[in-house]
Amino acid sequence: MNELTLTTCQGQAIAPHLRALAQLRIQVFHDFPYLYDGNLTYEADYLGRYAANPASLFVLAFDGDHLVGASTGQPLSDEVDEFKRPFEAAGTALDSVFYYGESVLLHDYRGQGIGKAFMAAREAHAAREGYATAAFCAVERPDEHPLRPENYRPLHGFWKSQGYQRRTELTTTFSWKDIGEQQESDKTLVFWLKTLR
Repeated sequence: MNELTLTTCQGQAIAPHLRALAQLRIQVFHDFPYLYDGNLTYEADYLGRYAANPASLFVLAFDGDHLVGASTGQPLSDEVDEFKRPFEAAGTALDSVFYYGESVLLHDYRGQGIGKAFMAAREAHAAREGYATAAFCAVERPDEHPLRPENYRPLHGFWKSQGYQRRTELTTTFSWKDIGEQQESDKTLVFWLKTLR
């Protein structure tokens, strides 16, 4: 394993890494709890929105030249309706929230502090840009889900240790195709928030 390096970029600067990021997302989100049966066509559309936004942020982790992890963010006001709607209903000003799109990291690189570095980089960016709140959402699966691994541990403890609070009054649904499904189905996601100022 080479020395890991972290770098950040915004908007179209992600272009040289878009395909690798798409493949990384498909690989990591294939696992429980997301069970994402991904494809590059969807990824091109999803990541294209972030790449087209000069206010987006990409935090990339490399082992040599190999992309092994990434996290993203952009203003909540630039997100899709499914993610904006719960905040609008709660009366929260969308332009006060910086939204984290995802944090993905290959298994072999976990437990080395990269997840904390991803959080710190995005928080620092959001604070510099004047956002009052950082937010992300996570899928919630039932404990009895047939594909839940015996040793599965949700990341709730990690997120709490980084100062994020699970806000059950802020939920949404989002659709994707699970492994083994013939078509997309709605999934429930719950938001986690941290006050930055």
